[in-house]
Amino acid sequence: MAPLRLGTLTLDVPFFQAAISGYTNYPMRRLAKEFGSPLTMTGVMLSKSVADPRVLRNPLFHPRDDEHPIGAQIMGEEPKAMVKASRDLMGLGYDLVDLNFACPAPKVLRRQRGGAMLIHPSRVVEIYKAVREAVTCPVLMKLRIGADRSDLARESFWEIVERVVAHGIDALVIHGRTVDQKYGGKADWQVPAEVKRRFPHVTILGSGDLFDVATVLSRLQTSGLDGVVIARGAVGNPWLIRDVRAALEGRPVPPPPTIEEQRRVILWHFENVWRLHRPERRAVGYFRKFMVGYAKRHPQRKKVLMTLLAAKTADQFLAGIQHWYVKNIVD
Repeated sequence: MAPLRLGTLTLDVPFFQAAISGYTNYPMRRLAKEFGSPLTMTGVMLSKSVADPRVLRNPLFHPRDDEHPIGAQIMGEEPKAMVKASRDLMGLGYDLVDLNFACPAPKVLRRQRGGAMLIHPSRVVEIYKAVREAVTCPVLMKLRIGADRSDLARESFWEIVERVVAHGIDALVIHGRTVDQKYGGKADWQVPAEVKRRFPHVTILGSGDLFDVATVLSRLQTSGLDGVVIARGAVGNPWLIRDVRAALEGRPVPPPPTIEEQRRVILWHFENVWRLHRPERRAVGYFRKFMVGYAKRHPQRKKVLMTLLAAKTADQFLAGIQHWYVKNIVD
């Protein structure tokens, strides 16, 4: 198993936890680290927000001592703001910067950010070159395989790839869907594989539909890519990270987590989310999307979700966990 090189940073296994907007705050990152991810990423941050000194004073934007190595993902359309954000984030202690030109969220596209930038290759390259010159840490770039399936979109994608490779990009993370697909259909891994064939000296990572160990191993073995990033598959399922690491290290994949282990992890995750999100109603609402992932492992998934998605307070949520996540639960 070859290590994964991201510029000056070397990871001992060829995968890591992706940046997921609205999910990868400190509690999820800490779980990913404990379960074996060699690198974690922030959720995507807007460059214009990060460039505001008042925002950067918020501890939520600061990496903690137990998180390194950790990457910061930023998104924006203006080179100056992206440069300032990159410098400031590196100054806070982030170990790498990841430029997001992939996000398909409608509100992002309406503001001509994220995936909308794929139809402006010269602007993407301009931003990359400005950031590359401004920071000394590794710089990654996240792309989708095009804005859509048109010939123009495909040409723009390849223009971006060729030009940033020529200017020394440390790694490309390529999600195998077009922007207009959002998360529908199946990810196309042939395009990232073709990028790697054309540029064998560059670190290329793939993303999309990695929900189980077998798929991760298959993609690594058949695509020729240097590594993968695990995104939605790890939401409410940090055991996927543990299992992938075990398989890559040649160890037996551990058995599925017991109900008691699930209970322990869910409680730790929720309690740490609660510390970050006040009032408690906000914490409970925020955690529901994680609970959808956690409940998939429960033998009475639907009943668990009915109870926990209906919770309005932390006490109600914790009571639901105590009720459903007990040793003698039966199907």
